[in-house]
Amino acid sequence: MNEIEVLQKIKEYGVIAIVRGTKADQMKKIAQALYEGGVRIIEVTFNTENVQEMIKELTEEFKGRMIIGAGTVLDAASARAAILCGAEFVLSPSCHLDVIQICQKYSVLAIPGIMTPTEAVQAWEAGARIVKVFPAATLGPSYIQQLLGPLNQLEVMVVGGINADNLQDFLKNGAISAGIGSDLVNYPH
Repeated sequence: MNEIEVLQKIKEYGVIAIVRGTKADQMKKIAQALYEGGVRIIEVTFNTENVQEMIKELTEEFKGRMIIGAGTVLDAASARAAILCGAEFVLSPSCHLDVIQICQKYSVLAIPGIMTPTEAVQAWEAGARIVKVFPAATLGPSYIQQLLGPLNQLEVMVVGGINADNLQDFLKNGAISAGIGSDLVNYPH
């Protein structure tokens, strides 16, 4: 899938499961449980041990059934490594223009993290088709509406403290999707 198709699937499904710090032998079980629960998009964070192997295995195992991406990507080298392992999108907690550029080179969706309007505009001007507002729960649902007031060309994903209690409020205020971590994937370390 190219970046436009992945973005459409993110809009369609609305939720990305964030899997961080799991062991390789648990990953397929977690992914299968998420799939059975209706989740179709998984982000495996790049600060997880053996992440490249996990992304490769998941993309092979769930090809055509789930979209697998890489999260917590902080530089172009890591982005390229994730893409070569099969990641169909690359998320960052912050805005790294070199990550956006390498993703564009490979036609992979970059999702840079932003907190301010300045970062949002910088990401947009660099070619990001969607931005990740992080930490969203700290900023609150109304922040999304306020951000989109002058920047209505943006597509916004919310991450950080998103759960069943606040998800609908973020969506009502303009977010198109949410990344949910420990409130969705809670497992022993």
